[in-house]
Amino acid sequence: MNKDQLLYFVTGNEHKFSEVSELFQQKKINYDLIQLDINPIEIQADTLSEVASFKLKSIQNQVNGSFFVEDAGFFVDTPLNGFPGVYSSYVFKTIGNEGILRLIKDFGTSKAHFVSYFALYYTPSKKMFLFEGRVDGKVSSSIKGTQGFGYDPIFIPDENPAKTFAELSKKEKNEISHRGKALDKLIKFLKTH
Repeated sequence: MNKDQLLYFVTGNEHKFSEVSELFQQKKINYDLIQLDINPIEIQADTLSEVASFKLKSIQNQVNGSFFVEDAGFFVDTPLNGFPGVYSSYVFKTIGNEGILRLIKDFGTSKAHFVSYFALYYTPSKKMFLFEGRVDGKVSSSIKGTQGFGYDPIFIPDENPAKTFAELSKKEKNEISHRGKALDKLIKFLKTH
């Protein structure tokens, strides 16, 4: 196989790899996607794009070929002013969905969004590219659903207001999710370069 047809997704998260792998298969892209579980340096920064860019650069010398990393965040705009945002992973590990729900009094007026950034190091051009995806919605008043992971059971997307992300099938979620939107841009890039 041509080495240019290999593409590495650097993640230790099996759920993320599974979602991304399924999207690659649906889009019939001419790359073999391989999971690479190495630990990039994850800095605390003000934006997810900074975190994703730094993660990519921190492992650039450890990967032989084109590869990408992802950083995503859950932002409760109302009433939590964007919290947990760039601290989503840490907050999930410490207080989880239950802790987020305890911080909210009025779920009817809640506003939230997910953002995903894929940072791609593309070997042919020896450059880094960023791809962003966003989905808006609100916070569910209770934990619902068993699909997905992370904050999926408490996020209700505007595109499907009857269900949380965790109540959607993987295919349904991928069609509207922040990760799906960002990955769509990455795949379009790969198909045209």
